[in-house]
Amino acid sequence: MSAAPEAGTVAGLKLLRRGKVRDVYDLGERLLIVATDRISAFDHILPTPVPGKGRVLTEVSSFWFRKTAGILPNHFLSADLSDARQALPAGAALGEGFAGRVTLAHKARRVDAECVVRGYLAGSGWKEYLKTGAVCGHELPPGLREADRLPQPIFTPSTKAEQGHDQNISRAELADLVGAGTAQRLEAASLALYSFGADFLAQRGVILADTKFEFGFLGEQLIAIDEMLTPDSSRLWPARSYRPGSSPESFDKQFVRDHLERVRWDKTSPPPALPPEVVAGTARRYEEFLRIVTG
Repeated sequence: MSAAPEAGTVAGLKLLRRGKVRDVYDLGERLLIVATDRISAFDHILPTPVPGKGRVLTEVSSFWFRKTAGILPNHFLSADLSDARQALPAGAALGEGFAGRVTLAHKARRVDAECVVRGYLAGSGWKEYLKTGAVCGHELPPGLREADRLPQPIFTPSTKAEQGHDQNISRAELADLVGAGTAQRLEAASLALYSFGADFLAQRGVILADTKFEFGFLGEQLIAIDEMLTPDSSRLWPARSYRPGSSPESFDKQFVRDHLERVRWDKTSPPPALPPEVVAGTARRYEEFLRIVTG
C-alpha cells in the first residue's frame, strides 16, 4: 500500500485552503480535495495521524453524495484517481499515494456556517441542556438523560472556523449571517439529509445521534459540499449497545475525545500525541463504519 501523502504535496498545484483534515486545490471551475489522515478534537488538530482515515472519509462521503443527490444536489464529481489526474493542469501530478483520497468537485460559493442536526442529547448539547434546559434556543422537556432521543431532530447551526473554535449560534443569528431565505433552505436541507441518513443507518444497526453538513451555491442552486455523514462529522452509535444515561460506544472520534479527557488535556495547550492503542482503536472504528455503510 502506498504511503499517505503529506499535506500540501500535490506537485504543480497551489494549495487553496487547508482545513483541519482536507487540503483543497483550485482547478478553475472545479476543486481537488485531498482527505489526509489528520484528526482533530476539541477544535485542535492532533499531532498523531490515523492511518487510512482519509481513505475512509473519502469513500464514505462519496457513497452518501451519490445516495442523496436526489434529495439535494452536491459538489461531487468523482473520487477516481484517474479522473483527478485528467483534470490536472500541465505540470501537476498525483502519485499513487493519493488513491482513494481525492475528490474532484464542483467549485461552489461556500456558505460560512456549519449546519448541525441533533437527534439525540449528547456532547455540547447535553452540557448546555444541563445548564439551561435548552439546546441552541430549542427548549427541551425536563428530565432528559445523556444520550436520550429527542422528541424530534433539531437544527443547531454554528459558525465555520478553519482553525480554532466553531461557535454555536441561534437560528435567528444564522438568518442575520446568511439571510432569512438562505437560512430556511439550509435548515430544510439539513433536516431532510439527516432524516435520510438516520433511516438508512437504522436499518444497519447504527444510530445517527447528530451530524453536521456544509453547503454552498452553484449558481443559484444550493448544494451540499465538503463531507457527508462520516465518522468525523457525525456521532454514530451501535444500536446493539445503546443505553441512554451515559456516553454510548461509538464508531466516531468520541473514542479520541474520551482519551483526551482521561489524560486531562486542558484543550488550550498543544494537544498530546495519541498512544498506539488509541490510534489503532480509532482506525478500527472508522473501518467498521465504512464496512457497515457500503458493504
